[in-house]
Amino acid sequence: MKSNYHKYIRIAAIIGIVFTAGTVNAKVTLPSVFGDNMVIQQKTNAAFWGQATPGKTVNIHVAWNPKNFTAKADENGNWKIKIPTPKYGGPYNITISDGTAIKLSNIMLGDVWVCSGQSNMEMPLAGWGKIANYKEEISKADFKNIRLLQVDHITSNTPLTDAKVANGGWTVCNPKNIEEFSSVAYFFAREVYQKTGIPIGLIHTSWGGTIAEAWMSSSTLKTRPDFAAAVEKITKTGSKAEFEQELNLWNKTVVENDNGYQQGKLRWVDAATDDSDWKSMNLPVLWDESILPDFDGVVYFRRKITIPESWKGKDITLNLGTIDDNDISFFNGTKIGETKGYDQKRVYKIPADLVKPGENIIAVRVFDGAGGGGIYGERNIISVVSANGEKISLDGDWLYNIGLDLKKVPPMPSDGPNRPTVLFNAMINPFLNFSIKGALWYQGESNADRANQYRTLFPELIQDWRKAWNMGDFPFYFVQLAGFMKHENQPKASAWAELRDAQLGALNISNTGMAVAIDIGDAADIHPKNKQEVGRRLALIALAKTYGRKIAFSGPFLKSYKIEENKVKLDFDHIDGGLKANDGKPLKGFAVAGADQIFHWAQATITGDQVVVSSPEVPKPLSVRYGWANNPEGNLYNQANLPASPFKTDNWEDSTKNIN
Repeated sequence: MKSNYHKYIRIAAIIGIVFTAGTVNAKVTLPSVFGDNMVIQQKTNAAFWGQATPGKTVNIHVAWNPKNFTAKADENGNWKIKIPTPKYGGPYNITISDGTAIKLSNIMLGDVWVCSGQSNMEMPLAGWGKIANYKEEISKADFKNIRLLQVDHITSNTPLTDAKVANGGWTVCNPKNIEEFSSVAYFFAREVYQKTGIPIGLIHTSWGGTIAEAWMSSSTLKTRPDFAAAVEKITKTGSKAEFEQELNLWNKTVVENDNGYQQGKLRWVDAATDDSDWKSMNLPVLWDESILPDFDGVVYFRRKITIPESWKGKDITLNLGTIDDNDISFFNGTKIGETKGYDQKRVYKIPADLVKPGENIIAVRVFDGAGGGGIYGERNIISVVSANGEKISLDGDWLYNIGLDLKKVPPMPSDGPNRPTVLFNAMINPFLNFSIKGALWYQGESNADRANQYRTLFPELIQDWRKAWNMGDFPFYFVQLAGFMKHENQPKASAWAELRDAQLGALNISNTGMAVAIDIGDAADIHPKNKQEVGRRLALIALAKTYGRKIAFSGPFLKSYKIEENKVKLDFDHIDGGLKANDGKPLKGFAVAGADQIFHWAQATITGDQVVVSSPEVPKPLSVRYGWANNPEGNLYNQANLPASPFKTDNWEDSTKNIN
């Protein structure tokens, strides 16, 4: 699986935006993180900052402290002060004035968590995500002491002092406000709040399809040889106009080299196109998973359908589900729709005058810029539907032909989110003065093809954030990648397994925790719907490690192993009452290898608090691997019903070792 699995090119105009709270005539201005309904971190020295007339004295009154706090604006109008906060409580009011008062109301003292990553962190309860039981979950999401701050997508080549936020700032968690908020973050907050009573503030700052290095600072990345040149280039990037000119030239090059274009016109979408030598692909599928591995570029698809006489002269609808990344779709050679974005649904109206009984041709030009590509998603969606609801399924074999392999043209210029530092600059840096309790992170899919690099990159990201916030080793809890893609019949190398192992290795950093999600994935959907359990497992870690609850918070982790003749005996931490197969069946997901490093499925049995592994095909085992696949079938749990993390006992070379 390649990086940037989910992505889209977005050109963001970077504007220094200052958000003003309170009266329009007020001279004091505050960054967007301050406002009504906010949560301020309890039991700390919380920073307050903003701008005022240079030389002016700013007075701050907080309802939890009778003292009057003052700060003086410097020659640039900047002011900052730290104010001690007591134990959680509220609601409070805050008044900030340089002569004209700004009043902030309904403020809570509690714990603030920054929630970041890519699309599985971003996935909302409803909207494009639609988690399991989303209607019921939304209707129950009424927690006045959980507060939400949604950060908008924006990039910047240089650090910004303020962020762009949605909904005017902080909102109270209720059914109206929660629909398009991060489901993982919400379910985490709900569990923690219900167990502790502490108000929770969530700063949700994530972006689907993004790479880890986009969320890291230039000061950290420029020390790495694999990113130093890219960071240097970004700091010297030209104007937006120059970029757009470069992109237009690149798009022209793509068209000129696309075999489906002839004499400046799309030809392979015509109904009369000779497709007798085209190959077949079974849809829906990501072509990376089937017959076009490691392919980015343009692919044309064609499908003949037979329209019944009763549909003649009536509008019909073409459903193409989701397409990664962009498509232009045709019916009998006439364009009926065009959409950009991997996460957009394709529903196109076919006008009545194009609908004729008998044979008709659907043609789709798909462009994929990076990562997985194709007409993908769940089955029983791509179809043609009549006005009265009759449906012709389009699942199955389509003809396809390659228009352009992007390896044959220069790299696509990018001003989007998948560049080192640009999301840290725009979506993290503005919050570094704001006191937080900790961070939640769900990311890695877009770095999976560089999993070996992630072994050092991810720990550096954690340390990078801690250094930037200057609040010590605050809690940093993250989600290990869920299972995705088809099950494998035989053990084999897996970039996703290596990425999970890199995540596991990050637990060597102090005050970290990992929620294992290997058992709640979806072979056909990179966005599994059970975000309730993901949030709950993150909350278990926080409740145990941050809030001091004496609870089980982790599934089994490999502690040690011993090789005895033809068997390997495995010992685990976090067995919490004992090991078990959660389905009551024999253990599965274990593989062993000898000196040849060729893995074979193994028999595994629970003996006391150990798992004993062997295979008749490996008389002298040297390594055991568990759950080592894109979407493994493992069933090892503890008595707290938490799954074991995938692991390996060897230090053999990663399949992704030389990919940077």
